Amino acid sequence: MMLLIQGALVLAEAAAPPQRADILVREGRILAVAPGLDDPAHPARAGLPPPDRVIDARRRLAMPGLVNAHYHSHDVLLKGMFEPLPLEQWNLLALPPGYPRRPREELRLRTLLGAAECLRSGITTVQDMNRLHPFDEDDLDLVLDCYRQVGLRVVFAPHFSEVPPTETIPFLADCVPEAERWRLSGGLPLVPRGTDALDRIAAAIAARQTPDGLVSFALGPSAPERVRPATLRRIADVSARLGIPVFTHLYESRATVVHARHAAPEGSLVAQLRQAGLLGPQLALAHCVWLSQAEIEAVAQSGTHVVLNPVGNLKTRSGIAPVKALRRAGAALALGADNCSCSDSQNLFQVMKAFCTLPAVSDDPDEDPPAAADALQAATEGGARALGLGGQVGAIRPGMRADIVLLDLTDPCLVPLNSAVRQVVFAESGRAVRTVLVEGRVVVEEGRLVAFDEATLAEEAAALMPALRADADAVRARLAPIFPMVQQANSRAWAEKVPLWRYAGTCPVCAPGRLRAEPA
Repeated sequence: MMLLIQGALVLAEAAAPPQRADILVREGRILAVAPGLDDPAHPARAGLPPPDRVIDARRRLAMPGLVNAHYHSHDVLLKGMFEPLPLEQWNLLALPPGYPRRPREELRLRTLLGAAECLRSGITTVQDMNRLHPFDEDDLDLVLDCYRQVGLRVVFAPHFSEVPPTETIPFLADCVPEAERWRLSGGLPLVPRGTDALDRIAAAIAARQTPDGLVSFALGPSAPERVRPATLRRIADVSARLGIPVFTHLYESRATVVHARHAAPEGSLVAQLRQAGLLGPQLALAHCVWLSQAEIEAVAQSGTHVVLNPVGNLKTRSGIAPVKALRRAGAALALGADNCSCSDSQNLFQVMKAFCTLPAVSDDPDEDPPAAADALQAATEGGARALGLGGQVGAIRPGMRADIVLLDLTDPCLVPLNSAVRQVVFAESGRAVRTVLVEGRVVVEEGRLVAFDEATLAEEAAALMPALRADADAVRARLAPIFPMVQQANSRAWAEKVPLWRYAGTCPVCAPGRLRAEPA
């Protein structure tokens, strides 16, 4: 199969100015990027048959597909369910361990809907840290087949934890009586009792590691404090044996710093990861809002990837990541949209804009925040490297996989076109996305999903949502009696001083008498 994208304004990578060119795609890969490829006599077409399809892109900006480097498809159907909540409360209300086992028709729908939203927003690759709870290989196959059918590239990491919230949320065990702790989960174990979760997940991945253009795998421990230290060391071994990356959450909220100071080696979760043999280019850390300066330098020097999720962090009231300090240290940065129930959308245009603008008002005003090109770089090639796909996706170059997005140059956000990169980052919302290719296959055409009818998916959602809403109401009712206790634990964590501040407003390091942003 050969395809010619004709006459596009090509933004091949974040650092290069756009140029008018044609793009020749053969068998899912970019064969050539140059003017005049519509001419059969062009040297790049020597010995090749005519294209099977030509896309007129004279009014299109061609850019690399975006890489959503931190995503959880398990709560796609919970978008719009919550106001801003502290992370520790949102976790209890939104995540699968609190719910009954989900029916397979719901797994299918949420995977397809999430994939549809990603593709419609110009995202061609996702890292799905998916909590299938309980873990079931038939459910896993169903989800992977959905990704193949819709045409979205995925690095799939089964999401798992071992340690209950009473051991990871500071002071929760003191505040919630043992007789009430049953309320903290739905009661279903991830794997049958007496079974090792990592062994089950590793075996399932190993059995499915076949050459596949769209699906690859990773390990997804929830966070270093949510698995046992011995398991962390085994995760490093499994990652090396299977040749797959590891994704985990790190320092998403202030409470995680308090926990680390009490429980982690050297008072540092980064030290815990280093001792387990996990720090390095095969590891990607989501969030990293509350890293200390020493931890920032250790992460950067090890080549570990940092996946920032500024939009989701705002809604979970977690703070603003130290973007400037990470950049100064030379950390490898990528971007993610995170959960649908905390960011409410899979839209990296929003994320790129927040990545540039939040540091401009939350950090040293004399130091420049990231530029638009830095945001686009993090959302394309930075994400690709974090997912183990460096050199394969994230740019429009010969030899790379043909993951390409065509934006409408007549859309008001791109008129007049003063700067393609700046307008993609600061002006575009996803509205101008017209055509999306993944592995050379057109999966969005003229703004519509190709593989599935979106109206039909909406009808399926309408039929399934009453049962899910009833379950969500039951979760809230079960937790209601202990939520004051959870808030009490959170208040006790806030009462502990830590030498970091990740919010706009008065810094308690500068004004030691105050823990919150209060008038001077």
